[in-house]
Amino acid sequence: MNAILMYGRALGLRAFVLVATVSAVFATSSPAAEPAAHSPDPLVMVVMDPLAKPLSCPCVKGYAQRDYDQLGERLAVELGRPVKVVYNESLLAALRTEGVDRADIVIGKQSVVEFDGRRCDLPLRHVARLTGKDGSTTMTGLIVVATGDPAQSVADLAGYRIIFGPAECNEKHAAAMQLLKAHGVATPAEPETAAACDEGACLILELEGDEHGAAVISSYAKPLLEGCGTVEKGALRVVGETEPVPFVAAFTSGSLDAATSGRVAAALVAVTREPAIRIALETQHGFVAVEQPAAVTAKKK
Repeated sequence: MNAILMYGRALGLRAFVLVATVSAVFATSSPAAEPAAHSPDPLVMVVMDPLAKPLSCPCVKGYAQRDYDQLGERLAVELGRPVKVVYNESLLAALRTEGVDRADIVIGKQSVVEFDGRRCDLPLRHVARLTGKDGSTTMTGLIVVATGDPAQSVADLAGYRIIFGPAECNEKHAAAMQLLKAHGVATPAEPETAAACDEGACLILELEGDEHGAAVISSYAKPLLEGCGTVEKGALRVVGETEPVPFVAAFTSGSLDAATSGRVAAALVAVTREPAIRIALETQHGFVAVEQPAAVTAKKK
């Protein structure tokens, strides 16, 4: 300030006033004088839905091309917080992705998400279910044989080589075993499994000689097998269908407080009421809330 006064005397009163005013303006407008705006950390949303666009193929028009990027953008607006969308078939693999240190929201096949949550020791709270184009929140497992196979029903599969899905896929494993047992067909203690529906279907179509086989596939996968040309149209025939099991569900991490989890659940329901988001997610009614969300106990396997 002494320097300013000396300079003011040298230039005269008017010049002094000008210099002092300019100095005051720069002092009050300096970035250091104002606290930096706080930008909240983004919510990380891991998408494991097998019908999500990056995890499927565009072989069947208007099917299996769910765009969760649009959902993430709308959630960010609704919640007033950025949302980072990460796609991966495995929660464990997603958490090992560079730049991903947590999963705040997880959306995927319910039994798979719960299985992976236990494997990752990540507590999860089930908050919503996604309806399909038919309005249902469930799917089934289909037991298929080659079209020319003599089996006409589940009971005819005694002695067959049966390809199940992984243990975490309820519709292709536990539900299928229950169906077989209900029809008097013995199931092996260590069932043969295929990681993907197309793998199991191709295995039974490649059997030669007198060996007969059946594969369990997910009901949502059947249109894709033929649509993508994995199997020829009409090559497979359904001989049995399991009881419905939950399909795509949304979870929040146990690390989120109850209030934040509740806001996320409400936002999922609210934004998927919008026609544009329902079209993007190939859903009739969007997400529907779970009446009493409960934490999933996560224990390392």
